[in-house]
Amino acid sequence: MPGGEMDNGAGTIGGPGGGAPGLAPETLLLRRHFTGENLPQVRAQVEDTAAAAGLGGVRLGEFTLAVSEIAANAVEHAGGQGRLELRRLPHELECRITDNGPGFTPAIPELLPGLTDNCPGRGLWLAHLVTDRLTVTTDMTGAGAEVTLAMRLG
Repeated sequence: MPGGEMDNGAGTIGGPGGGAPGLAPETLLLRRHFTGENLPQVRAQVEDTAAAAGLGGVRLGEFTLAVSEIAANAVEHAGGQGRLELRRLPHELECRITDNGPGFTPAIPELLPGLTDNCPGRGLWLAHLVTDRLTVTTDMTGAGAEVTLAMRLG
């Protein structure tokens, strides 16, 4: 959302029949537009919101770190801004980060990439390592990317 607006409401996504029988539909917990300038505040909001949704301990720290790495990638490589949506699903917490950058080849390194500027992919590798699910989708026209990461709850 432009200007760093956010929606902290418990907006329900999907409505009746939107999820598996007997399970609550997904709930939007946080929606933010971010830039390099407000990224520290967004990280804190993600951590607070994830904790309130039931993620705790080491898993909370890992999730916050993973979200931070992907958002920082959007700022660095995709025009200095992006959008973040945090949702509570029946059994997991999911964060979707999108941008309007040039897109990229979604290859996650198998091993820790080198520690030089010539070896990209450390943030993506780390996020993949500590989350339960990570997917990357790039717009076919090369205009933007979407990274979705999730941690199981419970």
